[in-house]
Amino acid sequence: MPSNAGTTRLVIVESPAKAKTISGYLGPGYVVEASFGHVRDLPRNAADVPAKYKGEPWARLGVDVDNGFQALYVVSADRKQQISKLIKLAKEVDEIFLATDEDREGEAIAWHLVETLKPKVPVKRMVFHEITKPAIQAAVANPREIDRDLVDAQEARRILDRLYGYEVSPVLWKKVMPKLSAGRVQSVATRIVVERERQRMAFRTAEYWDILATLAVAKPGEGPRTFNATLVALNGDRIATGKDFEPTTGRVRPGAGVVHLDEGGARGLAARLADQPFTVTRVEEKPYRRRPYAPFITSTLQQEAARKMRFSSQQTMRTAQRLYENGYITYMRTDSVNLSETAIAAARRQIVELYGERSVPPEPRRYTGKVKNAQEAHEAIRPAGDNFRTPGEVAKELSAEEFKLYELIWRRTISSQMTDAVGSSVSVRIRAVSSAKEEADFGATGKTITDPGFLRAYVESSDDENAEAEDAERRLPTLVKDQPLTADELAAQGHHTQPPARYTEASLVKALEELGIGRPSTYASIMQTIQDRGYVVKRGQAMIPSFLAFAVIGLMERHYPRLIDYDFTASMENELDEIAGGDHAAVDFLTSFYFGSTNGAGDQAIAHAGGLKKLVTENLSEIDARSVNSIPLFTDDEGREVVVRVGRYGPYLQRALPDEQQAQAQAASGEGEEGGSQGDRAPIPEGLAPDELTPEKVHELFLGGGGERKLGDDPSTGEPILLKSGRYGPYVASGERKSSLLRSQSPDSLTLDQALQLLRLPRLVGVAPDGAEVVANNGRYGPYVKRGDDFRSLDSEDKMFTVTLDEALALLAAPKTRQRRAAAPPLREMGNDPLTEKPLVIKDGRFGPYVTDGEFNASLRRGQTPEELTLEQASEMLAEKRAKGPAPKKKAAPAKKTAAKKTTTAAKKTTTAAKKTTAAKKTTAAKKAPAKKAAPRKATSTPKE
Repeated sequence: MPSNAGTTRLVIVESPAKAKTISGYLGPGYVVEASFGHVRDLPRNAADVPAKYKGEPWARLGVDVDNGFQALYVVSADRKQQISKLIKLAKEVDEIFLATDEDREGEAIAWHLVETLKPKVPVKRMVFHEITKPAIQAAVANPREIDRDLVDAQEARRILDRLYGYEVSPVLWKKVMPKLSAGRVQSVATRIVVERERQRMAFRTAEYWDILATLAVAKPGEGPRTFNATLVALNGDRIATGKDFEPTTGRVRPGAGVVHLDEGGARGLAARLADQPFTVTRVEEKPYRRRPYAPFITSTLQQEAARKMRFSSQQTMRTAQRLYENGYITYMRTDSVNLSETAIAAARRQIVELYGERSVPPEPRRYTGKVKNAQEAHEAIRPAGDNFRTPGEVAKELSAEEFKLYELIWRRTISSQMTDAVGSSVSVRIRAVSSAKEEADFGATGKTITDPGFLRAYVESSDDENAEAEDAERRLPTLVKDQPLTADELAAQGHHTQPPARYTEASLVKALEELGIGRPSTYASIMQTIQDRGYVVKRGQAMIPSFLAFAVIGLMERHYPRLIDYDFTASMENELDEIAGGDHAAVDFLTSFYFGSTNGAGDQAIAHAGGLKKLVTENLSEIDARSVNSIPLFTDDEGREVVVRVGRYGPYLQRALPDEQQAQAQAASGEGEEGGSQGDRAPIPEGLAPDELTPEKVHELFLGGGGERKLGDDPSTGEPILLKSGRYGPYVASGERKSSLLRSQSPDSLTLDQALQLLRLPRLVGVAPDGAEVVANNGRYGPYVKRGDDFRSLDSEDKMFTVTLDEALALLAAPKTRQRRAAAPPLREMGNDPLTEKPLVIKDGRFGPYVTDGEFNASLRRGQTPEELTLEQASEMLAEKRAKGPAPKKKAAPAKKTAAKKTTTAAKKTTTAAKKTTAAKKTTAAKKAPAKKAAPRKATSTPKE
């Protein structure tokens, strides 16, 4: 699209990939350049604060809370070079188009660009929902002004998150652990995961039985000859199923009115029903109809990509971003299920081409979103353009990840405009009377699909991996009332109730969306943040909270419950939406939240509590750190309370002594309530989930993997020999002697004789001819013999106890040989880097797994596993490393001159004399002046929102 004659326009987008695509659609007269995302933000730490503001009391926050919440924005260090380039370009053009993303964040970036570049030429805002030539040309032809309401809403969100993070995080530093962080949405998301784990910890399983009958028709007509039916009632009372049991006790719910069969009851009933006639008592047939699903929005795309392809939320959004920037799909951050008329027409045309006219309904389908405040003017996520390209047409242009996601989006979009799936469902009841005159009712259901409709193109997955697919059929024989049947087999089958499933990224995003917490642009970052902070770890797809998360959420629930309340957090999102719509003022909202003013917008509960500022500063001394960092588990058979303590070096188990023993221990040690032994301890193995700390597992950890266990008495001293567990693993102790277990030894099977051997280390092997002692011992690198400063390794741990003096001297006399360990094979070979064509492998390093191309290394991030890391992710990680360049080498210190040495020596003498004089003065002054209390240590960490 040519510009006006002689007019040059600068189009600023967010990413280089987008710039490359768009520049191909605009032609001469247009310069397309990227801002590389956000150009400025609130200062991340004290170093970012400009010198003239460093003395301001609000500089720590980066927000002047006393003057209308004015934000202090600074250009990121890694953006300064690009900003300089944009400023230069802005002086050379006649007009500027800001083509950042069409959501609030994109609107704010456009505003920040204007504030930073301060252009002297006209500035216009161009928006588009897909990067195709018609869409870009239409956006250039129909620009608008920057929407200040959207900017205000985004700025209020950023300031709100900063205030929350910077005021609440220091409380966690003081009461839980340094360098922790709290966040308006991340803390709520963490609470959801913790609450589910608490449910699993409180869960008590129950066993129940029923009977599976394989029934046969005498004269088969349509359908199969046999089918399965399950016992559902006995003498008119329903047979108990999983939903009839209380999750915390494992007992049948009071008043359930069900028959609870155990194994003996089920097997006995099955035996009494053998060889008895079965009769159909009821047949109900109903039409089956299933409407197609709405097109994807951000949350549903993340959920389905996780279910079908095991993509993380971040992986889905990164892949979708590439598809969008290269013109394959529409904008991927949206909460609208709308399709444009053009898109609907394109979908209907393609359905006719691929599936025939019968698969298209007479009227186009329209969808209404369930998300509050959805931006319905936007479109759902769909293939870009007026004519959709099939997956086969783009397969060669896309990576494997991109192809999978594009096909998923294409199928969902096409299916949303197809006909319903129709068929019939049938429900059957069958009765048999046992030899003991018991009436047993069995039930069976069937489903037949006569026209799959949209299911030809798309079948949605379920969070329950055992759930039946929607396109699955269950065919029954043609049955009529009073029809006789025979039982080919009657099998008693047992079941156990299951605890509620852990959240996956997909189901957690769904839960947040249903609660109205977070927005499309934030879901992926929330998932990543709670993992990066160590609050949640992934085991496969399951999200497991750490004990650190239990401590943080416990503190928040007890002392700041409103800040992690679901309704409160959702109400803040709604108020931000109202700011975006121009219905509320951002300053009133922030004032109410921070200071507690009840004027204007803001949460009244927080306002009446005095606002966030007062909430986190008052009563801080009342928060008991020991209590906060203690997670009760249960009381054992001996009346000892077992708790998990969140300590500086990780979580550990502590088993409190009974009251009488505790009092005696405290009296003997002279310690008060906070001192004394406080009971025995045991470390918690890394990777053990909270709900796996059952009484049996805890008992095992105290006996075999930690705590304290008496092995016997030392026959030579009479002192007890104890097996203990310390920071560096299990060890034995007797009196003042201690010794770590060998690598080949297990705490579970350690004997008294083995412990005695360990306590004799280092073992005196003998005395060499020159009078030097020769000893054998175990060290960091394994067993060895030593004479003076001369060491030699032993080839086995047993040799420490058996090596003779002659063998040791011969070994010490031999020359040292340095044996290089063979390089460990890579954990995984990934293929060639798409950018450099170098082969990429994942290796196991000192600090964990890392990906390398032989020149640059990049450690895997928290939550990433060698199995799940994709080639594209690995390429991106190494590209970031390359962009930073190699680490700067230290310069060699210049050689010192002789003259300089003399000067230095003289200077040292002068300095020494001065130090003595100063020290003497300080000593005299100290004697006169009263002692001062030590100044409190300042926090060295910066909280993250």
